[in-house]
Amino acid sequence: MIDTHCHLDASRFDPDRDSVVARAWAAGLHGILIPAVGPDTWEPLLALPRKDARIQVGLGIHPQFLPDLPPEDDGAHLERLDALLSQGGAVAVGECGLDGPSLPGAPLERQLAVLRGHLALARKHGLPVLMHCHRLHPALMEFLKAEAWPEAGILMHSYSGGAELARFYIQKGCHFSFAGPVTWAEARKPLDALRVIPADRLVAETDSPDQAPTPFRGQRSEPGYLPHILAGMAHVLGEPVEALAQRTTENARRLFREAFPSPSR
Repeated sequence: MIDTHCHLDASRFDPDRDSVVARAWAAGLHGILIPAVGPDTWEPLLALPRKDARIQVGLGIHPQFLPDLPPEDDGAHLERLDALLSQGGAVAVGECGLDGPSLPGAPLERQLAVLRGHLALARKHGLPVLMHCHRLHPALMEFLKAEAWPEAGILMHSYSGGAELARFYIQKGCHFSFAGPVTWAEARKPLDALRVIPADRLVAETDSPDQAPTPFRGQRSEPGYLPHILAGMAHVLGEPVEALAQRTTENARRLFREAFPSPSR
């Protein structure tokens, strides 16, 4: 099992991060992908895969953090991101994307400009994109219709847009990841979407420390809860959880260009 989206660097893990990681390996995980949310985290994250290849990182600017960054620095941040990606060590660009309908200090125009920069870097460096989209799917769809596609692909993180929207992203070639909400009693849209995702485009995540699955909903999530999410996905798809865990792991390894070591290594 590979957790394709886990904010292990979040401050909520400061008291017991080592124990959280130990529980993840004990739960059967073989990899954790940590997506950066802002420039201050880039260098510290790049040090992690050098210590343990089971932990890999993506570098980007989350749209929710744009209000904390001066707009006049956007270009400089993207140039620095380019330089860091050139050095290697990151397996993806992101987390990046759109968050709406609009954030104070981060109007849609700015979000689109920064996202355009991320996709340009993904194309340049041959890396997949970790895409966040909340309440702005129409804008993202229009953006992707006009934007050159990154050859390494786009992963729709914690997808919640429903089946009809999913068909557009499927046609564009996106991968999809699902988190704790697939286990929630009132879940509808993510379950409908899950049923239409091609088998080779599906991966799983915890989005820790947020979106904890049942029976931990309302608590801090952690990567060791990934088996609960995979069990929820397998129930919806009507297949053995072991088969789904193996397939999503293979999909993740392929998407991230075999960055995660196999258990036999």
